[in-house]
Amino acid sequence: MCDHDEKPPLSNYFRKLCFGAEAEPAPGSRRRRLWDLDHQCHCPVIGVCLPLDTLRRLVNKVLGGKAVADDYDVHVGAVAECGSRNRLSKALQTELDKRYWRELAQFRQAKSTPAVAELWQRALQAGDVAGTFWAALTHPACDTQLQQTLCRDMHMLQHQAGASARIDLTRFHALQEENAILARELSKVQQRSTQLMAEKSAELAELGAQLMQVRAEHIAKDSRIVHLSEELQALKNALPGLDSKLHLQKKIEQLMLRQADLEAQNAALRQKAAASAQALAAVQHSHAPPSPPAGTAPAPTLAFNQKSVLCVGGRNGNIGNYRDLIERVGGRFSHHDGGLEDNAGILDASLAAADLVICQTGCISHNAYWKVKDFCKRTGKRCVFVEHLSTSSLARGWSELQMKNPAQGQAAMAQQTMAEGDDRGQR
Repeated sequence: MCDHDEKPPLSNYFRKLCFGAEAEPAPGSRRRRLWDLDHQCHCPVIGVCLPLDTLRRLVNKVLGGKAVADDYDVHVGAVAECGSRNRLSKALQTELDKRYWRELAQFRQAKSTPAVAELWQRALQAGDVAGTFWAALTHPACDTQLQQTLCRDMHMLQHQAGASARIDLTRFHALQEENAILARELSKVQQRSTQLMAEKSAELAELGAQLMQVRAEHIAKDSRIVHLSEELQALKNALPGLDSKLHLQKKIEQLMLRQADLEAQNAALRQKAAASAQALAAVQHSHAPPSPPAGTAPAPTLAFNQKSVLCVGGRNGNIGNYRDLIERVGGRFSHHDGGLEDNAGILDASLAAADLVICQTGCISHNAYWKVKDFCKRTGKRCVFVEHLSTSSLARGWSELQMKNPAQGQAAMAQQTMAEGDDRGQR
């Protein structure tokens, strides 16, 4: 602030405002210019209403060069020039009117000095006084007492602003220190964050490489599966009937397992039958008839105990009956269909392993028939030829064979009777 003359008290003015006295008549309807104001008003107007950079810009423009004086000298010089109408005062007037045109438009609504004072008090409470101060000072209704009130209020505001500035400066320094601490902490956090981001990026890159490798392996497996599928299809096309052969192979394996189970059961039954035969032989020996006289030839016997009997030909439905009939007399049963479904090459091995051959001529191929007949003729194995496909025919064939062995005639008759009963049951 610049030095001013001593300001008279405004008690009379405030007394008039408090008791509702009529305000002094306005000096005119024209707004006052900057050079029309009292000298004591120039300092607060220039110091509060115009920023220093704006003031220096206007001074440099008017002078046509760059002012080398400091801010205080520029302020003092501008205040001195405002006392008269000149280039600088007119430039300052134009700048102030342009900057605070809103406040000027607001104060045009006030038609009396109390109205201007009321607008000023509102501006003081709001804390925005720069534009209001300029609009109130230049208002036509602003008299001397209101002008002094405005200058005093502005003077006190400047003191309060100085104190607030010092408080704000102290707070500003504290905030600067806190900001420096926070900046250092932020720098550390940023470093840790950068390190973590680098580690995560490396881990992500490694996972991406692993993912690409897994995808490549998956594609390779898919390609291999397609290739193998094509090869399998080509093999199936090259081997017609592969599915049926595989099915037959599986069926053969199942039959072999069943045959093994049945053979195990047969072995157990043979052991039981042998034990029973031994017990029966012991009983018969105790009641045996007297031995024939010397020189008499013994009757031929036909024993089936543990003998292998091969049945060539016949229908599959009668195989079970054949097996039961042969195993009842202690024989071991085996079967060949005579070349209809079974491999004809297996017939030779079956004939060689058999002790007795039964050939059913009614259901056998010609090649198998002649092979059985020729083999039995060459080897001297016993062979029974049965024409009809029934269990009774098989029993009659055995009877003819056993008629050559009177010791087992009764057994043959019993077997024939059982076979005929089985045939009637099947019918």
